[in-house]
Amino acid sequence: MPFARPSRRPFCALTVLFLTLAGPAPAQEDDSALVRIAFLKQLVDRPPALSNLDEASDDIGVSGGQLAIRDNNTTGRFIKQRFELDVSVVPADGDPVLAFAQLVADGHRLIITDLRVDTLLSIADRSDAKDVLIFNASASDDRLRNADCQPNLLHTTPSRAMLADALAQYLAWKRWSRWFLVVGRREEDRLFAAAIRRAANRFGAKIVEEKEWTYGPDARRTAQSQVPVFTQGIDYDVLMVADEIGEFGEYLAYRTWEPRPVAGTQGLVPTPWHRTHEQWGSVQLQNRFRETYGRWMAPVDYAVWMAVRSIGEAATRTGSADLASLAGYIRSDKFELAAFKGRKLTYRDWNGQLRQPILLAAPRSLVAVSPQKGFLHQVSELDTLGYDRPESGCKRK
Repeated sequence: MPFARPSRRPFCALTVLFLTLAGPAPAQEDDSALVRIAFLKQLVDRPPALSNLDEASDDIGVSGGQLAIRDNNTTGRFIKQRFELDVSVVPADGDPVLAFAQLVADGHRLIITDLRVDTLLSIADRSDAKDVLIFNASASDDRLRNADCQPNLLHTTPSRAMLADALAQYLAWKRWSRWFLVVGRREEDRLFAAAIRRAANRFGAKIVEEKEWTYGPDARRTAQSQVPVFTQGIDYDVLMVADEIGEFGEYLAYRTWEPRPVAGTQGLVPTPWHRTHEQWGSVQLQNRFRETYGRWMAPVDYAVWMAVRSIGEAATRTGSADLASLAGYIRSDKFELAAFKGRKLTYRDWNGQLRQPILLAAPRSLVAVSPQKGFLHQVSELDTLGYDRPESGCKRK
């Protein structure tokens, strides 16, 4: 039976949903060919929508995993492998650590997560997680790839450093090297701003001015009068914005004192996936997703899709469902993932980060893809994005 889209009504209690997405298996099929994957997601309390046009969805990530399971089973049926996805969705006031423990108790050793950084670290450090391979599909915090890295943790979502470096390379290519940085009031904004400062140092840009946005979250009614004054008297090429949840950043464009482009979390945005991406066969993935789920594929959907496909690729190549075999292959130099980005993707052996090109997109246009031409590396041009091996503070045990 076709899978029904999850309800968007809020959860009021701890909910653990087990959704088996593999097709019916022949009665004689051996369960040794079964690869079980779990997806653990915690809902978050959303701030007020920036625009009435924004549509919230609680199935983000779940849908990406569903599509990837179907892709895995398309290949798996030829070599008598089956893939199943068990989805555990925890409400905002629930306990994701308890849900993780239940997944492990149920025998899951391959778990993909959409969790906040502190929760993810609490889970990865548990004694019952030592023999579990965890894929991080949403937390972009650089500390997960550095001082707080874990040996059982892989990252299919890019870090903030990767996103900032991708944007900085393009601005360096354009010779827009004087940046005015505007930072929001949340901790996430400060972390993205730190990544922007690091990228400026790496690629020869200069932050000529930095200000915190202190006018409050509702800029819709006051931006026309506030933004010109806020940006007056500063000589810069690009207005760089660190506003991850979108409290004010959308209202900076076209309202600055001088006519200047906006980039960062709004304007020209670095992202792992975007609806305008049509190169390297990605149209077929975009269309399949939209036809199935009635919305555009979000970055978290794509990160979950890549995690499930990473497992599927390893299972196909090794012919095994054994955790040690799958984890060893994924981390090896033999692993390659085709992910509609023009090149094969691999995991960095020093911190578990998936190497990948980063899209630079405007709301309705793909502008560029980084790494940019001319930014060379002795191993992979993709390692010019984010923390390279000599820079990494990761000491994996």
